[in-house]
Amino acid sequence: MGYTKGLHDLGDGCFGYLQPDGSWGWSNAGLVVGDGASLLVDTLFDLKLTAEMLDAMNAATRAAPIATLVNTHANGDHCYGNELVVGAEIIASAATAHEMSEVPPAMLAALNHAEGEVGELFRHFFGAFEFDGIEVRMPTRTFERRLEVEVGGRVVELVEVGPAHTRGDTIVHVPDAKTVYTGDILFIGGTPIVWAGPLSNWVAACDLMLGLDIDTVVPGHGPLTDKAGIVAVRDYLAFVDGAATARHAAGLDAWEAARDIAAEIGAHPDFRGWSEFGRIAVNVDTAYRSLDPSYVPPNVVEQFRHMAELEGVVPR
Repeated sequence: MGYTKGLHDLGDGCFGYLQPDGSWGWSNAGLVVGDGASLLVDTLFDLKLTAEMLDAMNAATRAAPIATLVNTHANGDHCYGNELVVGAEIIASAATAHEMSEVPPAMLAALNHAEGEVGELFRHFFGAFEFDGIEVRMPTRTFERRLEVEVGGRVVELVEVGPAHTRGDTIVHVPDAKTVYTGDILFIGGTPIVWAGPLSNWVAACDLMLGLDIDTVVPGHGPLTDKAGIVAVRDYLAFVDGAATARHAAGLDAWEAARDIAAEIGAHPDFRGWSEFGRIAVNVDTAYRSLDPSYVPPNVVEQFRHMAELEGVVPR
């Protein structure tokens, strides 16, 4: 099954909605169809993209309307379209619900409209998206650790595996279809970014998924995969955790360590060629914060500058 934009039928009433190229903001979503009702996994970064996705799902949802929406985490590319899913119960982990209020669409709209270097920087990453006029619908039901949801006669398992990518990441497991929707616990072909951490929690989340009876894996970004994709992400995170720990012990500051590890990744047979490799800057900041609770990472604007610098990007 190719990596093309749109709705992909995975079989057994499961669908993946993919958005190449999977880089910043170009996220995936999912649909689980039961008898007379469906569950949607995530919305997209703006209203136009979400409306396009819902239209593409119409043939599947006409007889099985979306009764439940699960937001896997709080990043806007997985929840900013919530307002278009009218009448659905919205479920997220309690940590995700709390975090969703912290980066409102108006904040990203202001950054995209900003003048000078900051505006140029954020338009480089997010200029393709329209954040004006979005009012995020918040979860109507929250949970901690695990929740089983019934969807038209089918059981769907929600498993909170954060803090990892964010403070409250959730995976959505459909046992009868041997399918899992991972949210941003998986980036395939792109570099994971560890905003919350610790990295060891994310490694543990990968191990949990590897223990499931699954054949099909729908990542938060990138093409469909299987357990091999989970292994690749796990190996990257374990590598970064070890590399950052060693440089912290050697006395390198986080930015120096990130540049050093970036060079090592560029020559690594398993990880070289992954897009968004500059995210190592944030990943090292998170590793250093785990190693030393007194460490204060740079502000988010400076973190984006670091990522752009590592990738040799000149913001437009």
